[in-house]
Amino acid sequence: MIRVGTQNLRYVSFLTTRHTGTGAVNKIENSISKFVNSSLKPYYPNLSLSLSLAQRQPAKMFKKFSTEEVSGQNQVKASVQRRIRQSIAEEYPLLEPVLEDLLPKKSPLIVAKCQNHLNLVVVNNVPLFFNIRDGPYMPTLRLLHQYPNIMKKLQVDRGAIKFVLSGANIMCPGLTSPGGALDVEVGAETPVAIMAEGKQHALAIGFTKMSAKDIKAINKGIGVDNMHYLNDGLWKMERLD
Repeated sequence: MIRVGTQNLRYVSFLTTRHTGTGAVNKIENSISKFVNSSLKPYYPNLSLSLSLAQRQPAKMFKKFSTEEVSGQNQVKASVQRRIRQSIAEEYPLLEPVLEDLLPKKSPLIVAKCQNHLNLVVVNNVPLFFNIRDGPYMPTLRLLHQYPNIMKKLQVDRGAIKFVLSGANIMCPGLTSPGGALDVEVGAETPVAIMAEGKQHALAIGFTKMSAKDIKAINKGIGVDNMHYLNDGLWKMERLD
């Protein structure tokens, strides 16, 4: 299923079922990626492809992440750097005043290619953002802790903290129970900061599987994919030399 995300056609996403095998998923991904790049991007240059695979558990990307997962590092050309900066500025407008400091136009911007179609945006050997294929860029937790208000926030209750910190996805009841908190303006397929009851700093970066309103109404199953959490491999990788 191909779904157009926003009216200005910034995202296209597709979903496979849990019963789709890994080999089939990879073939589907490659076919849709070729279709998007060849047929849609010439007309919509800012279009990005967001993959939501029930088969894949996102947090496992970083659970034991290390430099061995990096298959290559490439300094991107100026046009690609501008496109990355524009995408990040649109996703996180509150970062715009400091974007030149984070991603200086005159400094090399490195994209590190990793397994599972994961990309890291690296400046001065420091990973700052990541995305999957052409999906939306998400900040590392270290960057989010420096600029804590750049993302929309959802809060889990105390009982969910240990599960989130073990890499589990965020279940709807952990967000709707006393101690949890929802921002009703958060839509589906949105990067969010995962806060915790009684804690000051975000403990994870999430990607919503449904809107906050649906999380509240349905109140069962996975509400948010856990993309990156405290003390996972990416958190421990302060530098990528």
